[in-house]
Amino acid sequence: MQAQRFRTWYRAQVAEVFRHVDVLLAPTTPWPAPPIGAPRTTAVGGVDVFTRSHLGVFTQPLSFIGLPIISVPVIAPGALPLGVQLVAAPFHEAALFRVAAHLEAAGVVSAPAA
Repeated sequence: MQAQRFRTWYRAQVAEVFRHVDVLLAPTTPWPAPPIGAPRTTAVGGVDVFTRSHLGVFTQPLSFIGLPIISVPVIAPGALPLGVQLVAAPFHEAALFRVAAHLEAAGVVSAPAA
């Protein structure tokens, strides 16, 4: 019951943000995609954390309150992709698609077929 109360409170706090902006741009992951065979841990502030379990650290606080999100890869030559997420208010998915299309047309994000 306490978790549901928190979720309701948190959703209301985040809804206030969307009174002033249409779309948020935030990191999807804290670091680029780990290569196959990479070590199981990553040092963060001098502390080893499990790499895979921390990949969703930036998406979970937004998705658990039901916000529509698109994650798009930022591709840099010679590097593994780093994702950014576009976040909108509930039922404003069209704004996400418009921003994603604009970023793709500008060459900022890309999801080329391999």
